[in-house]
Amino acid sequence: MTKDKFDSISLKKYAEESYLNYAMYVILDRALPNIGDGLKPVQRRILYAMSELGLDASSKYKKSARTVGDVIGKFHPHGDSAAYEAMVLMAQNFSFKYPLVDGQGNWGSQDDPKSFAAMRYTESKLTSFANLLISELKSGTVDWQPNFDGSLLEPVIFPSKLPVILLNGTSGIAVGMATDIPSHNINEVIDATIKILEQPKSDLKDLLKIIKGPDFSNAAPIIVNNDELQEMYSSGRGGFKIQAQWKQEKNSIIINSLPYQASGSKILEQIAEQMLNKKLPMVVDLADEGDHEDPVRLVITLKSNRVNAEDLMNHLFASTDLQKSYRMNMNLISLKGGPRVFPLVDLLKEWLAFRKDTVKRKLEHRLDQVNDRLHILEGLLSIFIDIDEVIKIIRKSDEPKKDLIKAFKLSEIQANAILEIKLRQLAKLEQIKLEDEKNNLDNEQNEIEKVLKSKARLKTLIKKELIEIKEMFGEDRKSPIIESSNAKVFSEEDTLVTEPITVVLSKAGWIRSAKGHDIDPNSLSYRGDDNLQDFARGKSNQLTVFLDSNGKAYSIPSHSLPSARGMGEPITGRLNADSGVQFISSIIGEENSKYLIMNTAGYGYISEFKNMTSNKKTGRAFMKLPEHAKMLKAIPIRDDHTHIAAVSNIGKLLIFKLEELPILGKGKGNKIINIPKDKLSAGEEFMAHAQVLADESSLMIEVGKRSVTLKPKDWQEYILSRAKRGKKVGKLINIERLTEIISSKEE
Repeated sequence: MTKDKFDSISLKKYAEESYLNYAMYVILDRALPNIGDGLKPVQRRILYAMSELGLDASSKYKKSARTVGDVIGKFHPHGDSAAYEAMVLMAQNFSFKYPLVDGQGNWGSQDDPKSFAAMRYTESKLTSFANLLISELKSGTVDWQPNFDGSLLEPVIFPSKLPVILLNGTSGIAVGMATDIPSHNINEVIDATIKILEQPKSDLKDLLKIIKGPDFSNAAPIIVNNDELQEMYSSGRGGFKIQAQWKQEKNSIIINSLPYQASGSKILEQIAEQMLNKKLPMVVDLADEGDHEDPVRLVITLKSNRVNAEDLMNHLFASTDLQKSYRMNMNLISLKGGPRVFPLVDLLKEWLAFRKDTVKRKLEHRLDQVNDRLHILEGLLSIFIDIDEVIKIIRKSDEPKKDLIKAFKLSEIQANAILEIKLRQLAKLEQIKLEDEKNNLDNEQNEIEKVLKSKARLKTLIKKELIEIKEMFGEDRKSPIIESSNAKVFSEEDTLVTEPITVVLSKAGWIRSAKGHDIDPNSLSYRGDDNLQDFARGKSNQLTVFLDSNGKAYSIPSHSLPSARGMGEPITGRLNADSGVQFISSIIGEENSKYLIMNTAGYGYISEFKNMTSNKKTGRAFMKLPEHAKMLKAIPIRDDHTHIAAVSNIGKLLIFKLEELPILGKGKGNKIINIPKDKLSAGEEFMAHAQVLADESSLMIEVGKRSVTLKPKDWQEYILSRAKRGKKVGKLINIERLTEIISSKEE
């Protein structure tokens, strides 16, 4: 073999050409759907093979293996399993919103879409919806191409009556590109198509009043806001989320709709794993109660009806497939034959161009048929003028066709038709029938020609078809649209079993926590001469805030505090506090709980609990202290509190309205009671205590073992403006404590 019998080509060029050819094949012939009928080649070939087998919606089912055999043997020379899987997908109502294949047998479930039976066990036929794709196939509407071996013809595309690509959506991965198109509601798509048909200048804003967003086959809510919808449909690319639909029944959460292609068994596994890791102590049981009537029914049993089901579901949305994210990438094969990412407006306009061309071809094809038949009818009717002559020519002529053509000025086609008629068709009644047929065809011819010459009539015809389809297959939207989701994974505190606790702080700075609110902190044992400084009651999943004598606030998770069964542990082991400070207050509250914050210099303000919290071991500077001043215990404020009572160490009492003190996040605060600076620095005078009062509360003043109680009418005389020095309470000095006594309704 000589050298000149071979063509030389570089490896680089050969590799580039081969890969490009492969890439184009995958893009055009496998992965991306055509904008006209919304189908990939394998789907189109399956439906065509089924239509050729006579498997329309009104026929009997046939074994799927028969269909797959025809598909791979005649049109799609690939693996039978790949063809069957594509067929199964078109039959699953949870995969295709409007299925094209009607399956009988096991075709898989949403929980396990791949669990379908083998093709030798299942039976199938086309759905009535598939008829919208193929009913006009033999009406001259589309081009045909040879199959893979040139022995048969197959349609290049189907003459779809709807933009099916928006209705069923699709996904596919090609070479260097992909497509992800969600399904939509048929009513909305038809209305939007009619809008573009009637008003071609309509923009996206007009269409989004009609198309609310994607729509799937169940009621699982779609999470997407207006800005995201605008971006998705204006660019053809974007994303959205779908979350499960649920309801609460007593101690149970019932999940009855899952996100598109989410598996219920996988979701239960994800929840069970969290239960094993003790991240969901509020959940006691899981069950899948789905059956034939309710394919999706997942039951989550809660510990009690006091568990906040909404918070739990928000956690599960963030941590399981109960909420999933989806992409939109409307990448299609355009009418020009290449891939393109379509915005919504362009997609509908291009599909309408395809539909107009299809309808024109159908009308032209029908017009040709009508003209051909009219031509024959004219010939047939012409012989009734002189039937005897026709019979005479046929009986006596050696070449009757030529003689008929010459005698009656007929075409060869007309002459053939005359020669093929039977004697009984020469009856008068048959002539009347032919004349009626000709009149009807003349009318049809006129109507078709009018439509073909008028763009307006063509639009009206397409609109009429769309409205009829809507009346036949229309349905309301199933997937509600919500703008946002509160999905959020539980923090460590959220996953704790919530129980009442009492946090105890000793004078020496030792901390501990006791279960319940009925414990008396004074009855606990303390180390040596140590004793109670302060205590707070709250819940185990809350933070405890500790205030030190320098005005700093520190936060510690309450559940992490040592048990009150022992002596506790030093707070300094948990925090990086300044040396020599004393811890004054322990506080547990809700974020918006209010407290009176104050110091011995007589300054203070009202602040919310959230302003005290910090995740730093060094705490946060909360109150700026004047020189020589120290923090006093924080006092909780209720909604019914109206006054503040403050007392100095020399026994002067001042009461003023609560509203006179500002609400601050932090700072120095305002003057509560007037303490002279020189006396404060000398240690002679300072604010010793304060309390908040309701209008009906009494004030108990304690000095040693003595106590004096001022009823509301008694403490009224001590009401002055804020920042005054106050009035002396008898001869009392070194007052140890002020206590609010809440009045009883029984009294």
